[in-house]
Amino acid sequence: MLGPELVVVLGLAIALTSGIADRIRVAPPVLLLLFGAALALVPEFTHVQLPADAVLLLFLPALLYWESLTTSLREIRKNLRGIVLMGTLLVVVTAGAVAVLLHLLGMPWGPAWVLGAAVAPTDATAVGVLTKMLPRRNVTVLRAESLVNDGTTLVVYGIAVAVTVGTEELTVWGVSAMLALSYLGGVAAGLVAAWLGTLVLRRVDTVVLENLVTLLVPFVAFLAAEAIGASGVLAVVAAGIVVSQVGPKLDRAETRQQVRAFWSFLTFLLNGALFVLVGIEAMVAARALEPAELLRATGVIAAVAVALVLVRFAFLYVAGGSVWLVTRRTGGTPREGHRDRLVSGFAGFRGAVSLAMAVAVPRTLESGSAFPDRDVIVFVTAGVVVVTIVGQALVLPAVLRRAALPEDESVGEERRYAERTAIEEALDALPRLARSTGADRATVERLRKEYEAHLDVIQAREEEDDDHPALQRHDTAVALELALVRHKAATLLRLRDADEIDDLVLRQVRSGYDAEEARLNGSTPA
Repeated sequence: MLGPELVVVLGLAIALTSGIADRIRVAPPVLLLLFGAALALVPEFTHVQLPADAVLLLFLPALLYWESLTTSLREIRKNLRGIVLMGTLLVVVTAGAVAVLLHLLGMPWGPAWVLGAAVAPTDATAVGVLTKMLPRRNVTVLRAESLVNDGTTLVVYGIAVAVTVGTEELTVWGVSAMLALSYLGGVAAGLVAAWLGTLVLRRVDTVVLENLVTLLVPFVAFLAAEAIGASGVLAVVAAGIVVSQVGPKLDRAETRQQVRAFWSFLTFLLNGALFVLVGIEAMVAARALEPAELLRATGVIAAVAVALVLVRFAFLYVAGGSVWLVTRRTGGTPREGHRDRLVSGFAGFRGAVSLAMAVAVPRTLESGSAFPDRDVIVFVTAGVVVVTIVGQALVLPAVLRRAALPEDESVGEERRYAERTAIEEALDALPRLARSTGADRATVERLRKEYEAHLDVIQAREEEDDDHPALQRHDTAVALELALVRHKAATLLRLRDADEIDDLVLRQVRSGYDAEEARLNGSTPA
């Protein structure tokens, strides 16, 4: 009985927090965690438990796959050195520093490393949502770092959990073998899954089946990697990056529209649901702690949050100084300066990945006894996520003003360049395409005039001339076309309400009008 109720409550929580977050200027994840904590006070929900394997399998593949699909491979290549350093070495250093801090505060080494690994990675989704005001290069570097460091930290997390539970022994060779298998096996599994997915896409011509294939790829990659003991996260990221490069050459416009809408909505729901569920678990964990333990755990949250920022800044400046020395000797130019490091230091948001790892900690050891300090791990991780999202998000605007990063106009420039080049080459190909399709002279001339008018609009935008006649004509024409499309849609509804056409006819014709309206609005899924 609890299952359906929980699904409805999760949906209501996501809807309510999304509706009021902007009005009260509080980050939605924080409201979702608070909602989950309040929900834990209801007796029916106090015993909600998330299976560890289900958390990692249901949430991480989908969330990370969409992030890897929508990142920029070119920017990753340009900033590969910094991304690799921050996605591997920084995560290990952070997990180790937090583990040492926690051990000094009285926590055993095993749980300390588990908690250190849980809070070590930044979250790609949180970075993407909370850093929209940053230039594209900075956002891409932060998102790529988040994708890479998830794989690294899950290796550290897996080792820490296995050693604490008693299924593994900690040796240098054992850890080295696990790391090698995790990285190499994970990437290999991701490449194989992506190859199989593209192979199927080449032979499928149904939109629904194409969408099903894109949904299966991340889960196949994750499960295949986990089956051989490798990193499922790295497999998902590798598969996503490959599909992002190959997929657009294989699928169709209808498929791409559905994929964008489906994955945007799915990741939105999964993120929201995960925060609510962890809010429930965090409150249950808090109620299981004695008052003195709860007070101590609250202090641990503050100490860990401060340590995360300090370690990140220390690493950024030490690594930046080392890169500066190397580039000075080789005659190169470092890509990041003081202002970039200042912003990056305050953009280390934690989020869904940390929460998923905390909740996925097993409840019992091999001996059957309870996992030590599991309630503290869940409570502290949730608290650290809240502190980083709220605290650093409040500080980041002031940091951006201080850093005064130059505005990034490259996306707009490249978009105008892409549109102009595509139209120019289409005009050059127009006579040949007209002959192959059998179009008459009047149709060719009409299309030529439309394309040339579009070129004039692009040129006016490049010159930032809002008063250009071509731009004004374009805006007026778009407004008129939108009005006409909406009038046609209203006519369809009137005919349906008068029982002159069937609902099926309404949906079929209206879908074309919807696509036309979306094109005119230039709208894309959020």
